Amino acid sequence: MQDRLMPDAADVSPPISRDIWELKYRLKDAGGAPVDSSLDDTFWRVARAAAAVEKGGKRGREQWAKRFHDGMADLGFLPAGRILAGAGTGRAVTLFNCFVLGKIEDDLSAIFDGVKDAALTMQQGGGIGHDFSTLRPKGAPVASIGADASGPVSFMEVWDAMCRTIMSAGARRGAMMATLHCDHPDIEAFIGAKADPAKLRNFNLSVLVTDAFLEAVRGDRAWDLKFGGKVYRTLPARALWERIMRATYDFAEPGVVFIDRVNARNNLNYCEEIHATNPCGEQPLPPFGACLLGSINLARLIEKPFTGDAHLDVGKLAERVKVAVRFLDNVIDVSNYPLPAQREEAFAKRRIGLGVTGLADALIFCGVRYGTDEAAKLAGTWMAAIQNAAYAASSELAEEKGAFPLFDAERFLASPNVALLDKEVRAAIRRHGIRNGCLTSIAPTGTISLLAGNVSSGVEPVFDYRYSRRLLSRDGSAREETVEDYAHAAFRRQFGPTAALPDAFVRAADLTPAEHLAMQAALQPWVDSAISKTINCPEDISFEDFKDIYLEAHARGLKGCTTYRPNPVTGAVLQSAPAAGPSPPAKAVKPIVEVAAPHERAGVVYMAPPLERDGVLSGFTYKLKWPANDHAIYVTINDIEHNGRRRPFEIFINTRNLEHYAWTVALTRMISAVFRRGGDVTFVADELKAVFDPQGGQWMGGRYVPSLLAAIGEVIETHMRRTGFLQSEEASMALGEVRRQGEAVSGAAQSTNTARQPTRLRLCPRCSSADYVQQEGCWVCNACGFSRCG
Repeated sequence: MQDRLMPDAADVSPPISRDIWELKYRLKDAGGAPVDSSLDDTFWRVARAAAAVEKGGKRGREQWAKRFHDGMADLGFLPAGRILAGAGTGRAVTLFNCFVLGKIEDDLSAIFDGVKDAALTMQQGGGIGHDFSTLRPKGAPVASIGADASGPVSFMEVWDAMCRTIMSAGARRGAMMATLHCDHPDIEAFIGAKADPAKLRNFNLSVLVTDAFLEAVRGDRAWDLKFGGKVYRTLPARALWERIMRATYDFAEPGVVFIDRVNARNNLNYCEEIHATNPCGEQPLPPFGACLLGSINLARLIEKPFTGDAHLDVGKLAERVKVAVRFLDNVIDVSNYPLPAQREEAFAKRRIGLGVTGLADALIFCGVRYGTDEAAKLAGTWMAAIQNAAYAASSELAEEKGAFPLFDAERFLASPNVALLDKEVRAAIRRHGIRNGCLTSIAPTGTISLLAGNVSSGVEPVFDYRYSRRLLSRDGSAREETVEDYAHAAFRRQFGPTAALPDAFVRAADLTPAEHLAMQAALQPWVDSAISKTINCPEDISFEDFKDIYLEAHARGLKGCTTYRPNPVTGAVLQSAPAAGPSPPAKAVKPIVEVAAPHERAGVVYMAPPLERDGVLSGFTYKLKWPANDHAIYVTINDIEHNGRRRPFEIFINTRNLEHYAWTVALTRMISAVFRRGGDVTFVADELKAVFDPQGGQWMGGRYVPSLLAAIGEVIETHMRRTGFLQSEEASMALGEVRRQGEAVSGAAQSTNTARQPTRLRLCPRCSSADYVQQEGCWVCNACGFSRCG
């Protein structure tokens, strides 16, 4: 076997890798015709886009483009998916994977400004994080109107409904992170918000855990829940902590962010304060903060794999890191930004997030078992080399192009991260400054790892050596394909299909939670930001053995932690195929419902083609007089005939009141977009009817309507009933009775804590497969490859 595995990586050989490239990263024109003829073309497109800001004229730019291309061509450096999909395409998309949006002020106008900012960001392809701790708790008085607030969790449902209507660029739905402070009066509602798998499906949840709270937990002291200087309730800190752990044991959320440690160890704590993270948690960011992601593929840099001399070439690693840092720094300048504040923030601090993937496969090549002390030490050594090389490269860039604008030498050098660097690197920073305020972060890399031949993802262990994926073709047909781990495939090529696997081969299911934590803890000191990793636990782990995982994570110096245990709410992981031998691979879980093949239009993939508009539509216009407004609102809903059934196609919301202009136009466009996707769109009315105005609703027709949006929802529901699109009242009542009975059964099971809850699985948003599981802090479909994060 050659020292370098698969040296000509531009020709991606595994079928799954070609499929990923074809679906997510291959550039096509508006008509669907390919522009990139090969993966190498994709790399050249991206490389030239990144080199566009280099000096030296056309010749200088082309020289840097070649260096960037060569860094990617063997799949040794993998830019994140947003960059691969969007760079050099001329499309109005952002190349940043993740954002945290601005502070949500505690008033209705600011709240919906936040919803708008989120929609604009996700429209360009960015995942977002939000801290909802600034919103007053449910039941708190709104003095200006004499009403009670509905609380942050209710407003999260508004974000969630908005997210369902936004199809992000590059065939990916928007993903969101919600955080809430551990002393917020609504923290218990937040903790239990995702017990129902139908609720807040587009959110990951994390509790902002402070050092003071952990001290109270360990000391078994009382804990105040407060807002705006007022204590609403006091409860035992341990009781609240156990509630967090019970929730994550039962349905894998919430995670925790050790927010005091995040801010204390932030290079930029002298000029920002962090309250939230991106959707997968590897990027704690300030308001309007954004981060570019890229990964060094360690599996591609191992020399002499499967021998006693196997090692990572540290010299080549340093050179690859140097190229990657310059590449990512350039992308800051060439990317689009959904919001001006995001651009200002990015240029002021020039934050990047260089991480790793293929760690577990690299350890296998070196004969080291993941989870052992030896593996932790070796992984830490590799990450330390990356950290030093990245800071050295950024300091060189500062000498050439200037330090980031908010650089303060004394305060930056006082950061705990910088204190760990080699003396020579710190000296260079003192002399020249540094180009990037933060440099390293370890993200989930599920999709780009598949692109690279199915190397182990991020810092996770190998999930399994072989498993089956269900792949959907563009003609609607489906096939099952065995996917093999990169290191396992390399071993079989060299030693044959029947050779016994060395002890270094270990799978996620073979590891204890302590071994997972040990690996993450070994890397964290050498990572500026955070690490997205899931502590996978067996389904039969007892709560007693599980309940201290987050406390152990804090004790080991981590900045946050998430866990995953197969459970009745979120389901179980996919079935594995045998590692070797003639037996056929295990079948992937079949989707509960069959759906049409994905449909692509202008680079966006839909579950089904949008409905076409007829030349003339019939409809109704409804006059809505909201008591608090001087002018009436007119709601027009037009319908089409589709498959012999009248269904809503578009909506127009008009009023002479200019105060409402922006949100009525936004609502018009978003609801119309949902209607045109087809399917059961009755949820639109339900979502709007559930919106409560913290300033109070109005009495209309002898009954209380909680908000103007709820009134519009009632108009939509009335129209659907009038046209026969919504089922009859009798059928609705029958369905409601079934649901009530189901809830009663579920409630009885929870109250006795003895009956097993009925299995309820999440379905993939793209293919409706039930094989939709949480991996590396992100929801991933093992049937079609859809990912909310990668």
